[in-house]
Amino acid sequence: MTAVELPREYGYVVLVFFSYALLNFWMALQVGKARKKYKVFYPTLYAIESENKDAKLFNCVQRGHQNSLELMPLFFATLLVGGIRHPLIAAVLGAAYTVARFFYFRGYSTGIPDNRLKIGALNFPAIFGLMGCTASFGISLLLQ
Repeated sequence: MTAVELPREYGYVVLVFFSYALLNFWMALQVGKARKKYKVFYPTLYAIESENKDAKLFNCVQRGHQNSLELMPLFFATLLVGGIRHPLIAAVLGAAYTVARFFYFRGYSTGIPDNRLKIGALNFPAIFGLMGCTASFGISLLLQ
């Protein structure tokens, strides 16, 4: 059994985690506003174009948030685990991921799905970097 001591710099990892939680809450609020604006009421997850002329606009807002939710477990796991061995690198990559996800959401919310990738595509190298940090931590445990 290996005891893991968290370095002081792990606090940055926790702050990035918190900032993404705030971003997620903000995105949820934007979906709520879009529901009212485009008249898509609960429990409807996505609007149907034949029933709502603004379906695509609402669905783009919803997809921006939904996609972020789909990737959130991977992001949180790699941030928190990879940050144990590489706290500063993980915090920087996590902050970059968080900013990129903001722009991903904003771009998607324009109603033009390709806009999500203008700056939002930077979330991909950030998450792959976090995966590398996590793999490095796992390997370091095995080599002890």
